This record gives sequence, structure tokens and C-alpha cells, in this order.
Amino acid sequence: MAIPALISGVSEPILSLTDAAIVGHVSVNATESLAAVGIVTTFMSMLIWVLGQTRSAISSIVSQYVGANQLDKIKNLPSQAIFFITSLSLLIIVCTYPFAKYIFKLYNASGIILDYSVDYYLIRVLGFPFTLFTIAVFGTFRGLQNTFYPMVIAIIGALANIVLDIILVYGISGYILPMDIKGAAYASVVAQLIMALLSAWFLLKKTVIPLKISFPLNKEMSRFSLMILNLFVRTIALNVTLYYASAFATSYGPAYIAAYTIAINLWFLGAFIVDGYASAGNILSGKLFGAKAYGLLLKLSNKLIKYGLIIGVVLAVLGSLFYFSIGSIFTKEPEVLKQFNAVFWLVLVMQPLCTLAFIFDGIFKGLGKMKYLRNVLLFSTFIVFIPILFWLDGLGYKLHAIFIAITFWVIARGIPLIIRFRSLFVPLIENK
Repeated sequence: MAIPALISGVSEPILSLTDAAIVGHVSVNATESLAAVGIVTTFMSMLIWVLGQTRSAISSIVSQYVGANQLDKIKNLPSQAIFFITSLSLLIIVCTYPFAKYIFKLYNASGIILDYSVDYYLIRVLGFPFTLFTIAVFGTFRGLQNTFYPMVIAIIGALANIVLDIILVYGISGYILPMDIKGAAYASVVAQLIMALLSAWFLLKKTVIPLKISFPLNKEMSRFSLMILNLFVRTIALNVTLYYASAFATSYGPAYIAAYTIAINLWFLGAFIVDGYASAGNILSGKLFGAKAYGLLLKLSNKLIKYGLIIGVVLAVLGSLFYFSIGSIFTKEPEVLKQFNAVFWLVLVMQPLCTLAFIFDGIFKGLGKMKYLRNVLLFSTFIVFIPILFWLDGLGYKLHAIFIAITFWVIARGIPLIIRFRSLFVPLIENK
């Protein structure tokens, strides 16, 4: 389950990384274009992570009912959840579209970077409903213990985005004029539409879950809504972290935000690769919890820790082997590469630490214990990350301040989850 989930999970960061890699080599204002992609990606990630928590909530409930062999009782829940979340995404587009310029000013964007950010966002956000629809369908598949179809959909979407990025950004002589950063945005929207259509097709053809919304509301909608509310607060805290990181990087100048864009997108890529194992934890922990198989649940957590740490170390080693060549994939600007190379080691050091935090995030989501996840992230953001960031920024550490603060933020997320998990289930096993 983990490997297909790993592949499907990297689809969103690959869209952003592809955009960054392609626009970072345009002939005019490459650094400013790369910076704009980074700023918009941060804001879009916030929207996707806030509303995309539907996937975890649906997956948790469906997997628990699969474990209890009572799937028929929640067959209409996914369609109701999908309708709710896609409707909300349309509302967000309406609310943010007229104020895009003011939104990105909050990220300290100005001049050409601000103009490019607005241009990119006004196109890219049109794919938002398609993205959330796909995420919700992926959650349904995961709850059904199936990660294969999401993998197929993600691969097709990522490939489509790469091909369209090259065509639309650079153009085809005599046929299509270069569209630069706008071309990258259009490529992402089309790729997201393709993924949404494939998601609908696979769900209808390969499962018993309908897409047609029906009433009355499923009895689990109240639990689903509470999960979403807790995850919403949690994700707001997560995005406070990303906002401050992006805003501080932007305030240091174009080269710094461009370097931050490369580093944070590679961090996202590593996070989503590990998220494959976190997804396996989400899927299987929900099923085992529903079946009350607590001994197997503890064994699952131990195995995921081992696999996750191996993946984290492998990612760090691979990054080290190509340390001074990775940045050049995204830009040729010497100052940007200098700033990126100065902090990339922190991204690599974080990888094994991220595995623990993200894997137990997945397990707790599968268990449906969203309230504890919320509290842990509030603590790690407001008590750990923000004070460290302001302290180190005051000392003049700049990008180092951001990534050191993120490192401690990750540690503060992981350790409490491990302690809480073992305190919950070790006594249940010993008393059984």
C-alpha cells in the first residue's frame, strides 16, 4: 500500500516543482518568476492542506467501517463530503480572486514579483476545485484499502503537467507563443482537470461508491464535520508556519525567496514521499482500530517507524550525493544557488526526523484522533517554531533561521505523537 501511495502522494509537489524548474529557466526575469511560483505555491498549499483534510477524514471513517465489515452503512458519505468540499472551494475562489494582489503583498511581494504572483495565481486557482475533488476521491480509495488507482491517476497527471509545462512556458516555434509563468499555471490547471476526470471514472467503474449525492445526510457526517473542524484548526497552524517562513524569506530579497522556493519545494517532495508510508499507516491503522486488533496496530507502528527512517536516511544520502547539482536544475543564477546551497543541508538533516512526525500523523488520522493532532501542531507552531524563528532572525541568520526553526517544529510534532500512541495502546495490549 505504501509504495503506490508514495507515488500518488508526490503528484501535488511534482506539479509545483515542475513549474519551478521550468520557469526558473525562462529567458526574462527567471529569478522573479521562480520567486513568484514559490510565493503562490505556499499560499496554494495552505488552501489545499486546509480543505484537503477531507481525504484523511474520509479515509479514517471508511477504513474503520471496512475493518468492522460494515461498509454499506457509509456508502453515501463520500459523495456528500465531496459535494461539500468542492462547493467550499468555489466560494474560496470567489473570495480570493478580487484580492489576489493584496494577499501576496502580505507575503512581502512587490514590483515584478507581485505582478507575476498575481498572474500565476489567477490562473492556477481555477484548478482548485479539481484538486480537492481528486483528493477526496483518493481518500475514499485509501479507506477502501486501495492505493493503486490513485497512483495511476497521479502518474498520468504528473506526466501531463510536465509535457504541458514545456509546451506552454517555452512555446513551439511557429505554432505556440511562449507564455512564461502563465503557461506554467495553465499547464497545472489542465493536469488537475485530467486527474479529476480520471478520479471520477475509476471511482464509478471500480468501486461500489456512488458520486451522486443522496439524502438524508449520513449519520457519520457529524463525526466527519468534527474531524474536518479539528483538522482545519490544525492546518491553519501549519500554514502559519509556512506563511512566516515565506514572508521572512521574501523580506530578505529576490535571491533569498528564490532559494527558499527551491529548498521548501524539495522539502515538500521529501515530505510527500514519506507520506506514502504515513498513508499506509492511515489506511491500516483505521482498519485495525475498527477491528480492535490492537496488537497488530502496535506492530504496524513499529514497522512503519523502521521503514520510514530508512526512507528518510536514503533521501538524505541521495541529496548529499548530488548536493551541488540539484539547485542548478531550477536556476542558473549564482546568488540564488549560493543561498540555496548554504541551507540545503538542513533540509537533508530533517528527512529522518520528518518520517517520524508524518508517519504518526497518518496513524492518528486513521484512528480518527484529530483533536490531539490539532493540539500538537498548535504547540509546535506557536510555542516552538515562531519564537525560534524570531530569535534567530534577530541574530541575522536569515534562511538558516527559517530552516532551523522548521527542524525544531518537526521534532515538536513527532515526539508527542509517539509518546501518546504508546500510552494509549500498550496498556490495552497488556490488559487484553
